[in-house]
Amino acid sequence: MIKTDSTRGHVGLMVAHCAGMLDTVALPVWVGTLVASYRFEPQQAGLLVALFLAGVVAASVLLAPRFNRLSGRTVATTCFLACALGFGAASMTTDFVMLALVHVLCGAANGAALSVTHGTIALSARPHRLFAIVNTALGVAAIFYLGITPQIVAKAGGPALFVVFGAVMALAALISLLAFPSADAATATAPVAGAQTAQAPPGFGRAVWFGIAGVALMTVTQAMIFSFLERVGNERGFGAAAVAGVLIALGFVNLLPAPLAALLERRLPARSVLLCAPVVQAVLAMTVMNSTDYLAYGVAGSVIVAVVIFSHTFAFGLLARLEPTGRALSATPAMLMTGAAIGPVLGGTLIKFFGYGSLGIAAIVLCSGAVLCYSRLPRQNAVAPTPAPTPA
Repeated sequence: MIKTDSTRGHVGLMVAHCAGMLDTVALPVWVGTLVASYRFEPQQAGLLVALFLAGVVAASVLLAPRFNRLSGRTVATTCFLACALGFGAASMTTDFVMLALVHVLCGAANGAALSVTHGTIALSARPHRLFAIVNTALGVAAIFYLGITPQIVAKAGGPALFVVFGAVMALAALISLLAFPSADAATATAPVAGAQTAQAPPGFGRAVWFGIAGVALMTVTQAMIFSFLERVGNERGFGAAAVAGVLIALGFVNLLPAPLAALLERRLPARSVLLCAPVVQAVLAMTVMNSTDYLAYGVAGSVIVAVVIFSHTFAFGLLARLEPTGRALSATPAMLMTGAAIGPVLGGTLIKFFGYGSLGIAAIVLCSGAVLCYSRLPRQNAVAPTPAPTPA
């Protein structure tokens, strides 16, 4: 039996997390390829990606309540393999309807695999730390992906994008088969006072739902702002090269928040971090969408995603203590992908009618809601406990 907190278990979860979160990394290249190589209209390209995200959300919502009754390794291996086969089929067609069907099915398979991955991480001895580790791995993978994939697509054509996706999913299926850990061996996180027990509780506590809502509101804000980070920079006249510099800086900055959150796990109360993070996010969003100064735009744009990565790590650890069965955090893909699906549509609609500055106002509203949700989290569970020493 592979333990979650073993090196082998960590590798299995890192690969599964990186593959499951591939869409968050691949989004610009994904949409761009569908438009440039497949000649779809931007709305059609956006719809295909939205269908994939919808599949992720639906699978995560349906699986989360049943997480404790499933074999994580079986689900991850099977679903990543199904996703690999689906993307392989996508590489052999240019028909929009067929691609739409494949996107939905691949999204559902991907969402199921990612859900058991996050649920298993939640049952580890130190979920905060392990979530930081897998997010750091994702940041490194993103740099390699964004550096290599566009060149492959440019040389081999649009279908090569889906071949790359399929190869990643196939690798994830193999690693999951060999190294995905058993959640049953990783229940070292002790329930906090007043938390639900692992004996099939009837539902999540109110604090857990508020935490989930807070995370979702921050991800909607991030997706809304990040989707138009490049466009607003060009609209302000900063120039394509300058804006590209901000995006490159953002990629490297995003390597820092997860390990920093791991280092500060026992030094900062999670509840305090979560109350401050939406305020910082709103200030950065207002700066990005309203500043005419390149330096202010560049600094704010390069760190705005890092704020969410940093705070979400604390939210993950706190929710794992509040709901120790792992079911709530197995719904993490639904929290993240709902925001990824809503944010661009909401942002585009606001820009159409009110201009880029309205996104800053919307960010203030959404972040205020996040602060309100996080304020309902209990104070006594806000600091990560020191784990008991392992018996000799």
